[in-house]
Amino acid sequence: MKIILLQDVKKLGKKGEIVETAEGYGRNYLLPKGLAKEASPANLNLAKQSLEVAAHRAAQKRDEAIVLAAQLEKVVVKMAVKVGAKGKMFGSIASKDVAEALIAQTKLEGVDRRKIELTAPIKSAGHYTAIAKLHPEISAKFVVEVEEV
Repeated sequence: MKIILLQDVKKLGKKGEIVETAEGYGRNYLLPKGLAKEASPANLNLAKQSLEVAAHRAAQKRDEAIVLAAQLEKVVVKMAVKVGAKGKMFGSIASKDVAEALIAQTKLEGVDRRKIELTAPIKSAGHYTAIAKLHPEISAKFVVEVEEV
């Protein structure tokens, strides 16, 4: 029996895939639970169209991430911190702080602050590199400049 999966089913396939399954498994389990629908010609056409739309959206998101990565690589985020008598910072700067400064200084939308990583911990003034993961395949490096106040 051919079916179109409406949700991810473990050991069978992912949402939107057209799979062949046993007659009883499809009729008695997948169809009644709403996990799949029968692969009639009309349903097959709808499934193919939705797969094409999903692929188009994924390509658009990837293109947007490439453009954003190009913009981010030119950015230098400047941060001012208080330091003690021997030039040591009080605490350290986390990736969350860098993300907030990046968004405030550049006004770039699409940068998720949870996906910014620091290559080294920031515990003193100087130049550091941070990486923003914009897409599963695309990441951008930018410079973080920490200055003493």
